[in-house]
Amino acid sequence: MRKPRAAVGSGHRKQAASQEGRQKHAKNNSQAKPSACDGLARQPEEVVLQASVSSYHLFRDVAEVTAFRGSLLSWYDQEKRDLPWRRRAEDEMDLDRRAYAVWVSEVMLQQTQVATVINYYTGWMQDLASASLEEVNQLWAGLGYYSRGRRLQEGARKVVEELGGHMPRTAETLQQLLPGVGRYTAGAIASIAFGQATGVVDGNVARVLCRVRAIGADPSSTLVSQQLWGLAQQLVDPARPGDFNQAAMELGATVCTPQRPLCSQCPVESLCRARQRVEQEQLLASGSLSGSPDVEECAPNTGQCHLCLPPSEPWDQTLGVVNFPRKASRKPPREESSATCVLEQPGALGAQILLVQRPNSGLLAGLWEFPSVTWEPSEQLQRKALLQELQRWAGPLPATHLRHLGEVVHTFSHIKLTYQVYGLALEGQTPVTTVPPGARWLTQEEFHTAAVSTAMKKVFRVYQGQQPGTCMGSKRSQVSSPCSRKKPRMGQQVLDNFFRSHISTDAHSLNSAAQ
Repeated sequence: MRKPRAAVGSGHRKQAASQEGRQKHAKNNSQAKPSACDGLARQPEEVVLQASVSSYHLFRDVAEVTAFRGSLLSWYDQEKRDLPWRRRAEDEMDLDRRAYAVWVSEVMLQQTQVATVINYYTGWMQDLASASLEEVNQLWAGLGYYSRGRRLQEGARKVVEELGGHMPRTAETLQQLLPGVGRYTAGAIASIAFGQATGVVDGNVARVLCRVRAIGADPSSTLVSQQLWGLAQQLVDPARPGDFNQAAMELGATVCTPQRPLCSQCPVESLCRARQRVEQEQLLASGSLSGSPDVEECAPNTGQCHLCLPPSEPWDQTLGVVNFPRKASRKPPREESSATCVLEQPGALGAQILLVQRPNSGLLAGLWEFPSVTWEPSEQLQRKALLQELQRWAGPLPATHLRHLGEVVHTFSHIKLTYQVYGLALEGQTPVTTVPPGARWLTQEEFHTAAVSTAMKKVFRVYQGQQPGTCMGSKRSQVSSPCSRKKPRMGQQVLDNFFRSHISTDAHSLNSAAQ
């Protein structure tokens, strides 16, 4: 369901509760099947496996596929983590609300750890379709990739305004109609919320499939990616597709982890070719096996199989199953530097700080930050450029009060940005009361709940630590966490507000565009 992330504690449920949940979910799935008149009857996706691929990397018969499904689902029923979006998907009878709940969790979990997302998910308490970009950014602050929140909002508006409040029912129409919904997200929503038998591949699933079938090549390459999607579609359980997909993700997140897999706890260890390769290599190393005539391996293993370990990266005895897969080395993030200044002045309700809004596109689009400029080669030029930027927003300022306080390093996905932090406190001066559009003065409390990035919160902590004599006084506090913010409503109301009560109950089950 999500990209690679850290695991949180597993929750064991009683067998009776698991059985009851499965029965409830089966009932929900039966309700989810679209009628023929919807024009959306599910058709199993045809799986085309390339003829050039050795059968060693494939599941070759029904018995093997059945064994994999059964072992994985039995393990999942016992070991799955108790996560809020799973509870909602299991308990929610309304298909649209269920799909929306899955959608939100999927978007939040992209490139973000489960433990981090839980607080945000339970705190997502607004009518997304009618919210302002400021409100979306404010609630999203700290999750990163702010464009995901904006695309989620765009999709929510389309569901409300164009699709009559109803979510598309298949992976194909979800991907076609909702902005920001790609192949993986569409498959996750369709299988979990609507019971469509469609496979999914995220980072966790890709790792599981690569190890189970001894695929060593980079899973992000086009040929390998196509193969993994074919395997996922071949394996997905038609009776419990949502559970199966979540089970595969869960296995990758908690057992078949990137660096320290817990092979002894794996429910499909007996079907795992990576484990078989480890055992073979151990026998060869111990001298118990001379050659390998009786040990199966890739037939065309001549350095030309696009699924095998690349010739440039042969088997590494120290890695074991972690040999599979070998991801291409990531380019290091490019390094950039910037100078930013916390400008403070006294106000009627306490000290105020100046924030300016970033452009509506690009990095951290639409968020608020302290006035910043590109790093200059000399201290003198840096101060001059930063002072000019401050004066553009706040008018004439005393240059002598501008002080360098330290630096903050923050790494985004592709940029390592170093902020040189400056401070300027306007004490004993007439407060600035008007600012041009795109700027505003906030109190410290308002800053902690505003749509500001994690990097700016780091900058502010540096400022707080270096300003013992400013008008902030003793009211300084640490940057608040998402769960400590003031929340206006309870979690279930986000769904009630999103799918508004004024939408006619006898509206078509799907807008004609979704058919």
